[in-house]
Amino acid sequence: EMRIEKLVLNISVGESGDRLTRAGKVLQQLTDQEPLYSRARYTVRTFGIRRNEKIATHVTVRGDKAKEIISKGLAVKEFELKKRNFSANGNWGFGISEHIDLGIKYDPNAGIYGMDFYVVMKRAGDRVAKRKLRKGKVGQRQRITKDESISWFEKTWNEDFAKVLDH
Repeated sequence: EMRIEKLVLNISVGESGDRLTRAGKVLQQLTDQEPLYSRARYTVRTFGIRRNEKIATHVTVRGDKAKEIISKGLAVKEFELKKRNFSANGNWGFGISEHIDLGIKYDPNAGIYGMDFYVVMKRAGDRVAKRKLRKGKVGQRQRITKDESISWFEKTWNEDFAKVLDH
């Protein structure tokens, strides 16, 4: 009944220029999709970033490709997540420190990037709250909770001995 709506992959470089472009190429190589670039909300002089400067790159993946990429990412984490990786509304995420662990060949020109995986869960009937006409609320019983999401995660990846640790 529950399923993955989308997977958002994010690489936050913290600066614009060549490193950001190479990070975008890494995401494109992984997903076969064109990545988007996120801009800084405000200037932070200590970090050396200016407002509206491109500082990160992200891509949204849906469908079977999303599940395949999540499996690769979870394999890096050995299919173990912590309880705090799950949000109150059932979405969950984790980070990896080196993209080459996903099976992408190391390119000395590109370097090594860490990335964030964020998985948005959904259940049938979710569109009621999102559509333009006759917009309604998703009922309490229809919403996804943290515990439901954790049990779904352990059941879906149980052949890989997936587990959620309590700290």
